[in-house]
Amino acid sequence: IDISSFKGKPILIVYEDRDSSKQNDALKKDLARLAKGDKYKSAVALAAVANVAAFNFWPVKGFVKDAIRKESKTQGTTIFCDWTGGFRKAFSLRDNASSVVLVGKDGNVLFAADGSISADARARLIQLLRQQVEGSS
Repeated sequence: IDISSFKGKPILIVYEDRDSSKQNDALKKDLARLAKGDKYKSAVALAAVANVAAFNFWPVKGFVKDAIRKESKTQGTTIFCDWTGGFRKAFSLRDNASSVVLVGKDGNVLFAADGSISADARARLIQLLRQQVEGSS
């Protein structure tokens, strides 16, 4: 992913591995409700990234690629793969945890959390997204 290609849009990064993918199901449901309208789908860049560094060897890599493609179709969004852990390192994300980062339109990090995100933090993230898209406070 070249994050600079999303310039001018807020970027929501969701970084998970297979074991941490359920940690933030409540957040994903909140985001799905927010994305029901086209406004958020077109105004927010979603970078769903799978931490697959543990599977970067033959023949497992091929099976993982197939599974990621299938999940991408199921979710209706591209899921990017971090085969080397380089993305995780570049963003200082924790290994073996669900990580969520919101980068504002100006390129500044507005929100970052690892692990299960509390209801209060989810509400804060949704409010920050609304501010980025709608300009509300």
